[in-house]
Amino acid sequence: MSQPSTANLFDIFRARFPRGLGAPFMTLQSGQVITYADLDAASARVANLLARLGLKPGDRLAMQTEKSAEGVILYLATLRAGGVFLPMNTAYRADELDYFLTDAEPTVVVCDPGNTAMAELCQTRGVPHRLTLDAAGKGTLMDQSAGEPATFNPIPRAASDLGVILYSSGTTGKPKGVMLTHGNLAANAEALHQTWKFKPADVLLHTLPIFHTHGLFVAINTVLLNGTGMIFHNKYAADDVIADLPRATLFMGVPTYYVRLTAHPKLTPELCRNIRLFLCGSAPLLDETFVTFAQRSGKEIVERYGMTEAGIITSADADKPRRAGTVGWPLPGVSLRIVDAHNRDMPQGETGEIQIKGPNLFAGYWRKPEKTAEDFTADGYFKTGDLAQFEPDGMVNIVGRAKDMMISGGFNVYPKEIEGVIDALPGVAESAVVGMPHPDFGEAGLAVITMNAGANPLDTATVRAALKDALANYKVPKMIVVADVLPRNAMGKVQKNLLRAEYRTAWDAQIKAAS
Repeated sequence: MSQPSTANLFDIFRARFPRGLGAPFMTLQSGQVITYADLDAASARVANLLARLGLKPGDRLAMQTEKSAEGVILYLATLRAGGVFLPMNTAYRADELDYFLTDAEPTVVVCDPGNTAMAELCQTRGVPHRLTLDAAGKGTLMDQSAGEPATFNPIPRAASDLGVILYSSGTTGKPKGVMLTHGNLAANAEALHQTWKFKPADVLLHTLPIFHTHGLFVAINTVLLNGTGMIFHNKYAADDVIADLPRATLFMGVPTYYVRLTAHPKLTPELCRNIRLFLCGSAPLLDETFVTFAQRSGKEIVERYGMTEAGIITSADADKPRRAGTVGWPLPGVSLRIVDAHNRDMPQGETGEIQIKGPNLFAGYWRKPEKTAEDFTADGYFKTGDLAQFEPDGMVNIVGRAKDMMISGGFNVYPKEIEGVIDALPGVAESAVVGMPHPDFGEAGLAVITMNAGANPLDTATVRAALKDALANYKVPKMIVVADVLPRNAMGKVQKNLLRAEYRTAWDAQIKAAS
């Protein structure tokens, strides 16, 4: 194994490439195999194109495309060229994209050829270069890079240099750009590689999106550090997963994936015999899913806990028994404490806020120094806003979130953003959005709306249409009701816990009817 010449994450990966570059990196559903030699050459061509277009070290490249092998190549080429990679959810709408382009000021945007809204925004916002890439890996990105040289020396980067920006919605409005350095990403991948005990023969079955920490950094970065291969699905489909499980040793998913696999008639211990680890994260896993999946597959799911600002923070041990509802121990190098409102350590079994410190921890929020300072303690710990307890054996048990956030289908959803859209509708006095348990997505939104005196009655279909126009679909509440009042405490704050209790029966009935 060679040593990387710089802290550029691509250099670190390339030092771990297999000696025989003809080894497979990605096997696509079409049967096409992309080798490590192919990966090295293709990412060099794209890096040369980006440099020719004027992408300088530290410049941002934003990508909003459907999942493809070429999207992975673009990620690596951006790192190789010294740029800062900004992946964006394909569900984002024009208003959301406008904010990201204005805030991040990318030099290059790569989007689907048919995305006319993005084309217009790039022109309006003065983005210097827009390239295209579709789900089949075709577009001007690959056309223009095809003639470029197949070699490119990675631009030297320090561990502290910015490698990625990921936008994470804020509880008080606009999303925050989470700045992850080359060192942050490398440290987290190394810790996961060690914790999950990657082996020379491991093959990952990859079905996650690649605009998200889980699918891009957790999954792909660990495979690259291992110098092994993956079976690459463009999207999750339970039938396709069942077909390819016998060829893999690792599978990473969100709770929704496991719910659907558990319901599949072909899931058996014999089918799963080659899988060394089933890993799950990005949302709470219900105890029932954990137990039922173990019964059906003969394998226990390895749960872990993470967040955009730090990657993965804790994980269950691959070689130790797991318990439903626990997310394991802090990763190597991660310092984790559970404290009260005065930053005093809570005794085992008592609930407090998780605070963390370590080399995986982000460098701060893009162009938001005040918010960055607010979220760190005087001694350098990051205040996660997540509530937890230590188990007797030191495992972490997440019990809730201090910040008013839900996780739906693996994506963070902040009620404030949804409430802002609803509150702007004619006649609306106020709204409150809460997360409710959902059998498929883990959590989903319930919106309760009150109207101004004398206002015309509001049709919930109108509210839903407005939300779908303004927000990504996963943020749109599954249930919308109009009420006379919102319950409040003595200080006038809406008591969302009472809303959850009041509407739980109606919620369960609606979700059951829809399933």
